[in-house]
Amino acid sequence: MDEKDKNLSKKEHIRMKLLEQQGEAKLVRKIIMITIASLILLIGIVGLVGFLYINSAMKPVDPDDDTIKKVKIPIGSSVNGISTLLEEQGIIKDARVFKYYIKFRNESGFQAGEYKLSPSMPIEDIVTSIKTGKLMKEAAMKITIPEGKQLIQIADIIAGKTGEDPKKVFKKLNDKKFVKSMQEQFPQLLTSEIENEKVLYPLEGYLFPATYDFYEEKPTLESIVIEMLKKTEETLQAYEGQMDKNDYSVHEMLTFASLVEEEATAQVDRGKIASVFYNRIEEDMPLQTDPTVLYAKGSHKSRVYYKDLEVKSPYNTYKNKGLPPGPIANAGTTSIDAVLKPEKTDYLYFLATPEGEVLYSKTLDDHNNKKAEHISNK
Repeated sequence: MDEKDKNLSKKEHIRMKLLEQQGEAKLVRKIIMITIASLILLIGIVGLVGFLYINSAMKPVDPDDDTIKKVKIPIGSSVNGISTLLEEQGIIKDARVFKYYIKFRNESGFQAGEYKLSPSMPIEDIVTSIKTGKLMKEAAMKITIPEGKQLIQIADIIAGKTGEDPKKVFKKLNDKKFVKSMQEQFPQLLTSEIENEKVLYPLEGYLFPATYDFYEEKPTLESIVIEMLKKTEETLQAYEGQMDKNDYSVHEMLTFASLVEEEATAQVDRGKIASVFYNRIEEDMPLQTDPTVLYAKGSHKSRVYYKDLEVKSPYNTYKNKGLPPGPIANAGTTSIDAVLKPEKTDYLYFLATPEGEVLYSKTLDDHNNKKAEHISNK
């Protein structure tokens, strides 16, 4: 190969090299452009999704759900704490969005207290409510369930407020499907113990005595019972440790407390009545409490006669030792406290006089003497 051919070969090589580099440069630019476009598209999608999410989070959780929930905001709660609490209660969709909304609006001055809020409330109304300390709605109906009421009496109270037939309400409260649906919603409270065939009414003793506010003109029986069961569950949470210590299930504790509730009078010390029951159990004696006899007979009388004591029923504590199969009424916290923290006494008997006084005895002879003096001649 002469010198001329060599020069041509070098030039051709350089030209090919330049063309190759230009091709690579175009490919790199193309990749860069695609990458930039992809990033812009991704940022746009993320931004759009973020905007839609925030926009959704600013709206009510459920515009059609007017269910009122009690939300307690403790003293000294931070914005972060309030936001988390509202999300947990289902009042807002996202605690972070709510927190940023408050900071962006420079909102402050939130007041501690118990608020009645609903998932249908706009975020502005929620903020206004907890700033002013005012409720957004007045209750349309109040139902008060006193202590010591039995399920049939509670059915009458509910029927009186809702305009329903008391018999239909009571029947619904004992309907197997209805009870099962309540068990599914409150599995820790309504355990399999209420399914015992000896239990007369499964929900007996589980509808807590309290005043309930309802914000619908005519709430369903289901929504009424749910509120009552929520109150029971909420109240009993404070007693979990004591129930574990006493080795009581919820059902056993409510059963025991109902006996104390039904035997107590306004003047009585429930702790002493509970101690009598404990002492009788310790001595392997039947509890022999008259309210269980009346419950077994389905009657409400001021006095129990000897013939009544023969009623055949697992609830008759004159015939059966230990606790009855289930509660015989709803018990308040005073009776629950008495069962879990009874007084220490040696009494095995007590007698409620017509005047409301309760007399205690250690022996049957002393008890009979008091009975002859205060009851037999009345």
